[in-house]
Amino acid sequence: MVDNTRWWALAAVTVSVLAAGLGGTVVVVALPVLARELHATQSDLVWFQTIYLLVMAVAVLPIGLVGDWIGRKRVTVVSLLVFGTASTVCAFATSVEQFMIGRVLQGLSAAGITVMAMSALIVMFDDDERPKAVGIYQAANFVALPLGPILGGWMLSKFWWGWVFLINVPVVLIAIVACCLIVPESRADERPGLDPAGTLASVVGLTVFVYGLIRAGDDGVTPVVALALIGGVCTLSWFVYWERRLGRRPNGRPLISPSLLTSRTFMGGALLAGLAGMAMIGVLLTMPQYFEGVQGEDVLTSGMRLLPLIVGMVVGSASAGPVAQRMGARSTVTVGFLALAAGLAWGVTTGPGSSSTYIGGWMTLVGLGTGLTMSAATAVALSGLTKERSGTESAVVQALNKTSGPLGTAVMGSVVVAVYHARLDVSGLSESAAAAARSSLFDALAIADESGASELADAAGTAFVDGLRVALMVSATIAVVGAIGARILLPSRRQQNAMTDNR
Repeated sequence: MVDNTRWWALAAVTVSVLAAGLGGTVVVVALPVLARELHATQSDLVWFQTIYLLVMAVAVLPIGLVGDWIGRKRVTVVSLLVFGTASTVCAFATSVEQFMIGRVLQGLSAAGITVMAMSALIVMFDDDERPKAVGIYQAANFVALPLGPILGGWMLSKFWWGWVFLINVPVVLIAIVACCLIVPESRADERPGLDPAGTLASVVGLTVFVYGLIRAGDDGVTPVVALALIGGVCTLSWFVYWERRLGRRPNGRPLISPSLLTSRTFMGGALLAGLAGMAMIGVLLTMPQYFEGVQGEDVLTSGMRLLPLIVGMVVGSASAGPVAQRMGARSTVTVGFLALAAGLAWGVTTGPGSSSTYIGGWMTLVGLGTGLTMSAATAVALSGLTKERSGTESAVVQALNKTSGPLGTAVMGSVVVAVYHARLDVSGLSESAAAAARSSLFDALAIADESGASELADAAGTAFVDGLRVALMVSATIAVVGAIGARILLPSRRQQNAMTDNR
C-alpha cells in the first residue's frame, strides 16, 4: 500500500474501534433510566453491562478464524452493520429481553470489530511502523472510556434516552464507508482448518472462566464462582493440550499454532499488556465511585474528572513507538510499568478531601504508564505474528486482553469491599440497616440521607477511601510484578533485532 493510503486505512480502522468502545461504555450512565423505562431489576442492570463483556471475550477466537477464512475486511464491514443494527435494537427496546438481545449482538459484533482491527495492524504495517500504529489503535480504545459516559450523560440530560445508543449509528456508517473505500481486503492464502474441538473448547473455557470472574466481582468467591473458575481453567488447559497435540500430527491443522503458545515474544507481550490493563482497572473501577459517593459529584462531572487518566493514556500510547525505537521494547515496557506503579503508589495518599489537581496529577501518571506499557507490549506480541493467520492469532491477544479486565475488576472489587466491610462503623444501626450500609457505599449514603445521620455518611466515605487505598496498593504491586516480568519475559533489543533478521 502507498504510505498515505496505509495511514488513512488505519484512521478508518480507528473509527471502527471507537464505535465498539462507545457501545461498551455509554450504557453505564443509562442504567438508572433503563431501570425505569424497561422495569429492569438490579440483576438485569448488572447483566446489561456484563453480557456485552462476556460475549465479546468469548467470541474473539471464532471470529478471528472466520476472518482468516472469508476475508477480514468483509468481517469488519458485517460486524459494523450488525453493531449499528444492535444499537438501534437497544434504543427502541421496550422490554428487558429485547434490550438484552441488542446487547448480545453488540458484544458479538464488537468482538469482530476489535479482532479485525488488530489483524489489520499486522497486515498493513511492518515491524518498524507497527508500534506507532498500535499506539494510535490503543489511543482510540482509551478515548472511548470517558467519551461514552461524558457524551451519554450530556445526552440523557437533554434528549430522549434512546439517543444514547443511536449515537453509535452515524459513527458506524462513517466507519463502513471508510473501510469499504480505503481498507484493503486480506485473507489466509491457505484456508485454515476449522478445528471444531479446539474452537468449542476455547469458547466454553472462556465463557465459563469470564463468567466466574464477573460473578466474583459482584458476589465474591462463592462455591459457584470457584467451580466456574476451576472449570474454565481446566477447559482452557485442555484446549492448549489439544492444540499442541493436533499440531504434532502430520496433517493436523490446529486453531492456533502450538509454537505461538510457547513463543516468548508473543506470550510475553500479550500477558504483560493484559497485566497492565489489570493494574489500571482498579482506577476505573473505584474513582467514579469516589468522585460521586465521597466528593458528591454528579455522573457527568465524574466522567470529566477521568480525563487526566485518559489524556495520560493517549500520550503514553502515542509515545510508545518512538520510545521503543530509542530504548527497545523491553526497556519501554519496564519504564511504563514503573511509571504506572509510581502513579498508583501516589494515589494511595488520596484522602476524602483531596483536590482535583492532586488527584489529576497521579491519574495522569497512571495513564501515561498504562498507555506506554500496553502499546509497547502489544506491539511486541504482534511482531511475532504472521499475515497469513493474523485474524486468529491476533484474537489470542484480544482474548487475553478482554479477560484481564474482568479479572482485575474481580480482584480490586473484592479488595475494596473487604476493607469497606472491615472499616465501616455501623454501631447504633438496626441489623437490617447495618447490613444495607455494608452492602455498598451508596446504600450507606441513602440510609444516612433518610435518617439524617451525617456521621454514617462520613464513616462510609472514610471506609471506602480506606478500601480505595488498599486496592491502589495492590494495583501498584501488580505493576511492579509487571516491570520484573518484562525483564524476564521480553527479549532484549539485540535479541529482538536478531529474531527480525532471521524471519
